[in-house]
Amino acid sequence: MVFDLDYLPPDILHRELQIADLAACLRPVLRDVAPGHVLCIGPPSTGKTTVVRYVLEKLEEHGVATAYLRCPVLRTSYNVFAKIFEMLSGKVPPQKGVPLFKLLDEIAELLEDEVLVVALDDINFLPDSVLNEVLMALVKSAEFKVGVIAIATSKGFVARLDAYLGSIVHFHEIVFPLYTRKEVEEILRWRVEHGFYPGVMTKEAFEAIVDLVVRNGDIRYGLYLLRRAGLIAERRGSRRIEIEDVERAREGEEVVALAKSIAALNSDEREALKIIYSLDEENITTGDIYAIMRAEVGLYYERFYEIIGKLERLRFIDLVFGRRGRGRTRYVVRRYEPKIILEAIRNYG
Repeated sequence: MVFDLDYLPPDILHRELQIADLAACLRPVLRDVAPGHVLCIGPPSTGKTTVVRYVLEKLEEHGVATAYLRCPVLRTSYNVFAKIFEMLSGKVPPQKGVPLFKLLDEIAELLEDEVLVVALDDINFLPDSVLNEVLMALVKSAEFKVGVIAIATSKGFVARLDAYLGSIVHFHEIVFPLYTRKEVEEILRWRVEHGFYPGVMTKEAFEAIVDLVVRNGDIRYGLYLLRRAGLIAERRGSRRIEIEDVERAREGEEVVALAKSIAALNSDEREALKIIYSLDEENITTGDIYAIMRAEVGLYYERFYEIIGKLERLRFIDLVFGRRGRGRTRYVVRRYEPKIILEAIRNYG
């Protein structure tokens, strides 16, 4: 179904540059040569996973061996390589307790000297020891040729690599920016046209969903709202999706959608977000926030402004210039009701 999160459209809208860049990086595999390693980086729900899966599917059509892995559910090195073995062989992997080098030997036998392209989605979720062991086994493997695609919301995981691995692993970065409003409209319009009969969704309902997606920067939330609003309209016996169906669909779900973006923040960034949404004042300046965080967690000025910039990029806040006294300062404008953000932070914790 076109509203499912795992659905892969035949054409990926507004990510043509990223697709071309990734395809160019991986082109050597068509000559049976190991490609360079790639980092697909950007805020949540900006098409990273979709683009990677799309390109991997095209490679598979040319007979290239690929493995796409979701790292949050793979907490050990054995789990990572057992999943690769399973995807390549279609068989249940060897029992736990088998040494990792033997599992790597079995993967090498399956590949028969072919190149393997491995995509590690949400690589930042791997524990430090697993992250280092997995990347070391892949990039320094003497048994098989491999190209790694790392998918992450930030480059923080690179700082967690040990000194030797960090010196030899170099990623070509492909940046995925947030979608513009026009791009959101076109992406969701395609889903509506292919998921509903003509005229089912009213203009007002569609624009309400676009507004919600633009505000929280999560296309996945828009797909959920389209599917849910359609079900609500069907249950009330209507052949049209009205704005009240969208309102019912979003009840309680905005917190869930925001929790996914909050998962992209580290502890200092979540603390800054909590402070911003806990203050009673309306006219909050960046200086006000910095003073509190300096006192509570001892942040340096440069790091603080990195955090504020990230919160703006993820659309938790807006930064606007204004006057205070005789000078100018930057004010922090909250994009959500404080109770929604604070509940999302609690849910994440």
